[in-house]
Amino acid sequence: MRKKILVVLKGYPRLSETFIAQELLGLEKAGFDLTLISMRRPTDKKRHPVHDEIRARVVYLPEYLHDEPLRVLRAFFAGIGKPGFKPLFRQFWADLKRDVTRNRVRRFGQALVLAHEWPDSGEWLHAHFIHTPASVTAYASIMTGIPWTCSAHAKDIWTSPDWELSEKLGRARWTVTCTRAGYEHMRDLTDMPDHVHLSYHGLDLDRFGPFAGEHSARDGSMSSDPAFILSVGRAVEKKGYDVLLNALALLPADVNWRFTHIGGGDGLGKLRALADTLGIADRITWKGALAQEDVLAHYRQADIFALACRVAADGDRDGLPNVLVEASSQRLLCVSTNVSGVPELLEDGDNGLVVPPEDPQALAQALERAIRNPALRQRLGDAGERRVREHFDHHASIRQLTRLFEEQWQKENEWRKSA
Repeated sequence: MRKKILVVLKGYPRLSETFIAQELLGLEKAGFDLTLISMRRPTDKKRHPVHDEIRARVVYLPEYLHDEPLRVLRAFFAGIGKPGFKPLFRQFWADLKRDVTRNRVRRFGQALVLAHEWPDSGEWLHAHFIHTPASVTAYASIMTGIPWTCSAHAKDIWTSPDWELSEKLGRARWTVTCTRAGYEHMRDLTDMPDHVHLSYHGLDLDRFGPFAGEHSARDGSMSSDPAFILSVGRAVEKKGYDVLLNALALLPADVNWRFTHIGGGDGLGKLRALADTLGIADRITWKGALAQEDVLAHYRQADIFALACRVAADGDRDGLPNVLVEASSQRLLCVSTNVSGVPELLEDGDNGLVVPPEDPQALAQALERAIRNPALRQRLGDAGERRVREHFDHHASIRQLTRLFEEQWQKENEWRKSA
């Protein structure tokens, strides 16, 4: 019989993390019994259909300790007399001395609440993201003695200090991550590299079925309809939308194009202002966040998908953006940069066009090449779809996670019998 898993998430549901929701649904369909522990309440106004299919109960921890002081105090005083409290406090104090922030105190308080309330008699803990969710999970594990595992992704790996990653990798039973770059980085930080596994998220190909139609033969000539360039992503630094806008502004005057952006983000205002400054605002449509079925329709209408991924100033970066996998599944040519996990999906000139990051001129040249050559778009788009359907089916990831959980639980049972 499979164990009850408490899955700790930074926030749920979130439009920008549908790859996590897809995994949760896949685990439920594989027979796992989940309860979702969210550190934040939802802020998105829309939901993807996958969120409505997930049956797991959601429990919300106090996002800020002062919001629910009685709940936190009850957990604190209930925990003081328990065997796990002293080792938990020692670990928290050691962490706080290296990271003197309110955030560290908040994670300690959230872990106490989780350990005190302990929803649905959980028998295992699993964290999504190795930064703050894994902190809460690791603390709750110390307090309760319940083992834990972790899924690491992108920002959480690259913005966490090495000492913290190393310690968490040593405490978790195993950790999976979705790009080879993240996988190799974490293996270098632990004495137990065999406990780190590479697991691509993959795509639910039932939701992103083959595109039976044909993308247009628009070639960007002024006598034809404009070539349709699409991008989907939050307006944040690591997505490189300022680079993309500058690249669009560098396209020759005789190239006829239009650009549509789908997604929210705090940086939308600055991007709109930049488009005005560059003199290209009249060719751009800002759609905001859209439901998954609407995004799929745009993939099928577009001629080119563009995403100028970069490493942000604080080290944040994408892993393998799910939107590139989605767009490729619809035979839509993707133009992107050789950052992080992108080259693990796209090979320049084989199934996409890939340029260096922070290079608007190179990006503009790739876009112009794609716009003027519909046959190239078709060839690379077809190759992109084949790669996704052969190597990025999310069922393979679910099978791998199922095996990792069940093998670890078997080891736990053997340890208990021999103790």
